[in-house]
Amino acid sequence: MRFDILTIFPGMFRGPLEESILKRAQEKKLVEIAVHDLRKWARDKHNTTDDRPFGGGPGMLMKPEPIFEAVEDLKRDAPTARVVLLTPQGRKFSQQVAQELAQQKHLALVCGHYEGVDERVRTALVDDEISIGDYVLTNGALAAIVVVDAVARLVPGVLGHADSAKDESFTGGGLEYPQYTRPAEFRGMKVPEVLVSGDHAAIARWRAEQSRQRTRERRPDLLNERKAK
Repeated sequence: MRFDILTIFPGMFRGPLEESILKRAQEKKLVEIAVHDLRKWARDKHNTTDDRPFGGGPGMLMKPEPIFEAVEDLKRDAPTARVVLLTPQGRKFSQQVAQELAQQKHLALVCGHYEGVDERVRTALVDDEISIGDYVLTNGALAAIVVVDAVARLVPGVLGHADSAKDESFTGGGLEYPQYTRPAEFRGMKVPEVLVSGDHAAIARWRAEQSRQRTRERRPDLLNERKAK
């Protein structure tokens, strides 16, 4: 799977994309990630990518020309790439959306900045708009990193175990059950007996009940969403 990221802050991606699972996924050629500086497509000697909004108002807007030309250049080599704008106005990102995007072979992520992007980018260029939550960041680079990480780990082979992504919070519509590792007793706190019993059927039942209980206590909205479906 390939990710192309369009941003005016390419330096923000160096750390997250060069560590841990994402680093190994790229080394194994399971995932390809390219970060592009939108200033390359700017038209003036100052590499300007933003301007004042028509009608007045605070802040600056991302100009349409660099974004359009960058995406058009990418699409010459990958005409089926899905173009996603990271914006607070997009649909809310979730595990289900990550699973949907993981079915794509190529994602082009456009990072909004400042007060946002020229509306013509929304209406005539992008295929999708995504928000990672109901809050505002200084720019879309951080949101793009979140999306890349959540989607890339769903690509077959990226995680060490084939079942690693199946038993996680949100994957089945609820929160994950409590987990424990060695030692079996730590500072007087013991691992539940069922987990060391060797009875796999009993363990499965315990985990399912714990998942339901934790979801009821912490995220009842997820249960309501499941019922609504």
